Amino acid sequence: MNGTSQIGKLFLTLALTLLLVGLTFGVLASFVYINPNFLKDTLGFVALRPLHVSLVTFWIIIGANGGVMSALQILYPNKLSNKLATTQLLLWLIAIVGVMSSYFHKDFGGREYWEFNPIWALPIALAWVLYLVNFFRVIKTAEKWPVYVWMWMSGGLFFMFTFLENYLWVFPYFREHFVTDMTIQWKVNGSLVGSWNQLLYGTAFFIMDKISGDNKVGYSKLAFGMYFLGLFNLMFNWGHHIYTLPTESYIRYIGYGVSMTEWIFFARILFSWKQSVSDIKKHYHYFPYRFIMASDFWVFANMGQAIIMSIPALNLYTHGTHVTVAHAMGTTIGINTMILLAACFVFLKSDCITYNKPTRLLNTTFWLMQGGLLLFWLALNIAGIKKGIWQNSAHQIEYHQLMKQLIPYFTLFSIAGIILLITLFITGGVLLYHFIRCTNQSIKNQPVFTAQKSTTI
Repeated sequence: MNGTSQIGKLFLTLALTLLLVGLTFGVLASFVYINPNFLKDTLGFVALRPLHVSLVTFWIIIGANGGVMSALQILYPNKLSNKLATTQLLLWLIAIVGVMSSYFHKDFGGREYWEFNPIWALPIALAWVLYLVNFFRVIKTAEKWPVYVWMWMSGGLFFMFTFLENYLWVFPYFREHFVTDMTIQWKVNGSLVGSWNQLLYGTAFFIMDKISGDNKVGYSKLAFGMYFLGLFNLMFNWGHHIYTLPTESYIRYIGYGVSMTEWIFFARILFSWKQSVSDIKKHYHYFPYRFIMASDFWVFANMGQAIIMSIPALNLYTHGTHVTVAHAMGTTIGINTMILLAACFVFLKSDCITYNKPTRLLNTTFWLMQGGLLLFWLALNIAGIKKGIWQNSAHQIEYHQLMKQLIPYFTLFSIAGIILLITLFITGGVLLYHFIRCTNQSIKNQPVFTAQKSTTI
């Protein structure tokens, strides 16, 4: 295995493994909505949910690292430090084992989405420092940065800043003031998503440059305009997360104003619809492109939902309901996961395997995945809307009666989760199987596959 040329692939394969394990815990957690006693005496929902959330979050973060490293190796060959990247990978492995152990032993102590014992945040922070050192070590000699390098740079720096901010609660000054603690916690969750979105969207721009065969995307004025708008949202869009907290009014006004700038993204998607259709016809045969195509659809759906949720009068009904979960899962699976799967198919290809044209299995799996995600998203949204109406009703029925009424939607949610689990297991399994097989062939140095006999998936 060739050190730096393979390190990005190792990150991607680790991330894929975490996705599959995290999805398994997620499906198990969904069964609790139907049967509250499911696994109650062992893990229970209290451990299943954070196991799912943390591992899927790590899928995104580590996958984003792998995508950026793989792209940097193509842009600037042999510049990455293999020692730094390997140490970073080992730190991530230590953190993953520690986090899972923390949950299995019910050793909590963190905050929302980072509920594990905070001691395991240390190797994550160190790993990210090494990532930034390696990144700047590579790009410092580049004369002109395309938009995706700027996105990787800003996403990496803001993730580090926000991740550290996430642990301000360990200091008594912040922990002992409830409103301050909650404000920082909810602000951090929004900003972290914006940070890794910069990494992922930058990777998507890079892939589109490679698919199109030119650098127009990477250096276009539109791409840089959207980048600065995205960066602006990353820094200030969190304001709508704290509408329900008794903070200063100006924070809410700024948050609302910034959230409304997302209409620019929304309008851009609508106005470029014809071009999108043309691009789909041109590149549809290339299987990785389909995941970029799918992410575009989910950007449109979830951005529309985010704009609606940012309106204070409507946020009152959606905050703390399954609408928020639907939005989070829609972006995590529909946008982030689709981009990362595209990256996996692009970067994990080798001389012995290409993914230019899909087999019937992969093609069917792709569309079942999209259908399952749509069902998943709709079921959660409907359940959330019903709960939101209940929360603001003057004449509420008892909570257990509400939950009984929502069981049909939770059942659809679980079925959709199983569909997603199966389709993502097939997709991830294909990628992992061929990566391991091709790596073994490379190690043995046996040229079994020639250019004429390259396997096509």
